[in-house]
Amino acid sequence: MSKRKQFSFVLFLLMLLSGEIFAQPIVKVKKSDLRKDVQMMTDSGTFIIRLNDSTPLHRDNFIKLIKSKFYEGIAFHRVISGFMIQAGDEKSRLNADSTKFLKDYTLPAEFKTSLFHKKGMLAAARWGDDINPKRNSSGVQFYIVQGRIHNDFTLDSAETYRLKGRKLPMEHREAYKKVGGSPHLDQNYTIFGELKSGFDVLDKIANTPTTGKSGGDKPLSSIRIIQTKMVKRKSP
Repeated sequence: MSKRKQFSFVLFLLMLLSGEIFAQPIVKVKKSDLRKDVQMMTDSGTFIIRLNDSTPLHRDNFIKLIKSKFYEGIAFHRVISGFMIQAGDEKSRLNADSTKFLKDYTLPAEFKTSLFHKKGMLAAARWGDDINPKRNSSGVQFYIVQGRIHNDFTLDSAETYRLKGRKLPMEHREAYKKVGGSPHLDQNYTIFGELKSGFDVLDKIANTPTTGKSGGDKPLSSIRIIQTKMVKRKSP
């Protein structure tokens, strides 16, 4: 083994021991899983989620987390009415034991122009651009968009000030005006699925009282994920 390879191997071991290299759950994704939906039962109701095949890295990663029961017991730790609900932080788990945490890891961004942040979309959270210029996704934290109903004025403003002049496709604008969403997030976070049912649960969780921005937008009463599993699709 060359000195360069020896150095790389030692560096790998050091990073592994220090927790700098993290891995996905050791669960296989079967072909049959790709024809199923995700059922996520919370103590506020149940979501049925359809994962998107155009973002396969995020799709497969989420399936592994669902099948490994990673999310069971975890809370929606950040909730902002008119914006989104976020979960995946292991510190929010009941009786959390930091020595047993699945350390967070990242996935390469999979931005698709066809996917946009209308209400009900599932996307990966991530660290800010200042420390994450490639906009890689958190491997475990996700959010579901609630957003709000928009009009041409608010969409024009989002294009000018938040999307830096990038124009929203007309069909996306119409969806934002009809069902709502958060257009300023488009092409900045990876979307990898959407709700097929449970929009009432989304609204219930999103509109729960929280500590507000100064307190981290944490719900005053915990809202937890109780059970997750892959289920047979009931609709196209």
